[in-house]
Amino acid sequence: MSEKLVNRRSIITSSLLGAGALLSVSGKASDTLKSFCGLTPAQTEGPFYPISDQADKDWDLTVIKGNTKKASGEVILIKGVVQDQDCKPVPGALVEIWQACESGKYNHPGDPNTATLDPNFQYWGRAISNQRGEYLFKTIKPGHYPATSTWMRPAHIHVKVHLRGFEELTTQLYFKGDRYNAGDRILQRLSASERKLLLVDLKEDLLVDPKLRVGVFDINLRPVV
Repeated sequence: MSEKLVNRRSIITSSLLGAGALLSVSGKASDTLKSFCGLTPAQTEGPFYPISDQADKDWDLTVIKGNTKKASGEVILIKGVVQDQDCKPVPGALVEIWQACESGKYNHPGDPNTATLDPNFQYWGRAISNQRGEYLFKTIKPGHYPATSTWMRPAHIHVKVHLRGFEELTTQLYFKGDRYNAGDRILQRLSASERKLLLVDLKEDLLVDPKLRVGVFDINLRPVV
């Protein structure tokens, strides 16, 4: 038997043994992969969670019902999937968002920012995840604002998710490329891998809306044990 043939058979045998080894640990591997989605990092709620109810708090924050004028700023879509840490979709979750308007002002009596409020912006919205765990918001990219005299907050949107059977999650989503991300004292408390989970990359998505940039923000919840 030629040396080339022996080597070829050795390679094939080694490959098959390797595949068998992988199959023999597939149970353990699948258990590991179940936690691949991980959990969305929590962030502080901040001082400007809405304290006054409002008639219109639906998924579209760019227009208030009964008002013909639209909010100022770049209109964007934020979409994603609510799922558990094993990547299974979670239907029926209440997803809330609240944020500043284009000027960086919150519609909250405790906001000391002297910027102007936008009377045509909704500021707070809610959506329910569908059977596939999907949710969608239409909003505007929020403005920056000074948290202190030496700290400018990057554009961000606050998110809170509720559903019986899961731990409530409060977090914030940020935008890739924002010049204030690197110096933000809240975002930088997280590890580099955790920060990546909160950064949204706004891109054109012709299948969703050819006129708007779209950001994908998946939300991974921890079940109550």
